[in-house]
Amino acid sequence: MRDGNTGRGPAVTPSSASAAAAVSDAAPVPAPSPWLARRLFPLLATIILVAIGMMMTTWLGPALDGKSAWALPHDLWGTLIAAQRLLHGDLSGLYTQPTGLVAFPGAAAILVPVVALIDAVGFSLQTQSLANPYPSAWPLAGPYEIVISSVALFAADAIAERLGVSRPKRALLAAAEAAAVASVSVRWGHPEDAVAVGLLLYGVLALSRSRAGWSAWLIGAAVAVQPLVLLALPVVLAVVAPRRLAGFLARAAAPGVLLLGAAALANWTATFKAVTSQPNYPAVDHLTPWTSLAPRLSNGAVAAGPARVLAIVAACGCGLAVWYRWRATPRAAGWSPSALREVLWWVAVTMAIRTVFEPVMVSYYLWPSLAVALIPATRNWSRLVAASITATVVTGVSQGWWRSPWTWWLPMIAGLGLTLFFARVPLRRDADPGGGPAASPPQQAPA
Repeated sequence: MRDGNTGRGPAVTPSSASAAAAVSDAAPVPAPSPWLARRLFPLLATIILVAIGMMMTTWLGPALDGKSAWALPHDLWGTLIAAQRLLHGDLSGLYTQPTGLVAFPGAAAILVPVVALIDAVGFSLQTQSLANPYPSAWPLAGPYEIVISSVALFAADAIAERLGVSRPKRALLAAAEAAAVASVSVRWGHPEDAVAVGLLLYGVLALSRSRAGWSAWLIGAAVAVQPLVLLALPVVLAVVAPRRLAGFLARAAAPGVLLLGAAALANWTATFKAVTSQPNYPAVDHLTPWTSLAPRLSNGAVAAGPARVLAIVAACGCGLAVWYRWRATPRAAGWSPSALREVLWWVAVTMAIRTVFEPVMVSYYLWPSLAVALIPATRNWSRLVAASITATVVTGVSQGWWRSPWTWWLPMIAGLGLTLFFARVPLRRDADPGGGPAASPPQQAPA
């Protein structure tokens, strides 16, 4: 439509011009990527880990050892039996032999689905022996426990995505995490450790997005599965807003209290003894300088519980350090990438403290700290490559069977410390690409 006096179009006011310019200059909002594309690397790592794990346990591993029986993670079987008892409502049997369960009942609860499937197809949970070299449950239990262990890989990738880590770095991160998690799942059969660390990482991620309530439930679920993540709780609480602390603690405590309380009501003696004494076996596993100081139990076992209390005290010291640094630095509502990396590094430190005080060590005890430390190491290529190589070497060498504390424990602690060094200290003095404010506003949700 033309203007009758000038023969030109309608006049353009300054306000309309600026609005038009804003519309024309605004970048189009990209559609959210499909979940499969966003989590491609941990998904591929999980598939490869399942394939290699099943091949190593049923064919290649026995062939290399010159054995005909499958090379299975024997620790898994006791937890499967505990899960079967839980499935059948036998809470009083969770902590009685032959389960050997010392974690919280959530460790058995995460295996209930596969145990239900094993029962449905009529397979047995009979432990591997000379008379039973090929347990029928393994073709179902093996892939399942490896898949649920991979929750830690997906959590690490989700955090890396929030940090703005490039896809090539995320591919290397997934590979390094998978190499480390193989010790926990394929070699030793403790998926509860991996599931708990994965839930903890998701809890930290939720907290970085100001979702304190959701974070508390996730961390509470992690504790209910494997209480080792309690070591990270002081660091997490140090960054929670003071007005939310009471509600956060209540939510985080609820899952573990409910599950452990139910088991204790069903069989107080067995539950209390297993959870508080934490028996470990120096004749089977690796000695440390603290083995001789641990209280002696029956059957040659020692109590790891008192040493783990010392680890919790040291972790509280880490929490105080984080609290001081966090309160001394003004922060916006959302965490910057550098703040998220800092919290994750301190979480890795608290996980490493356990290995320093442990009276008897097993190689998969090293994994939680390695898994968490790899994430802040994504800050640049040099640190990520160095941390990935160190973590992979430590994981591989830790499977050795020599038992002297000075030729096994000390090198493992040194390797763990080196991984933490690479994760925290730059190999070259460069700017922190993630040190500024968050690239996008945090997603707000009520706690």
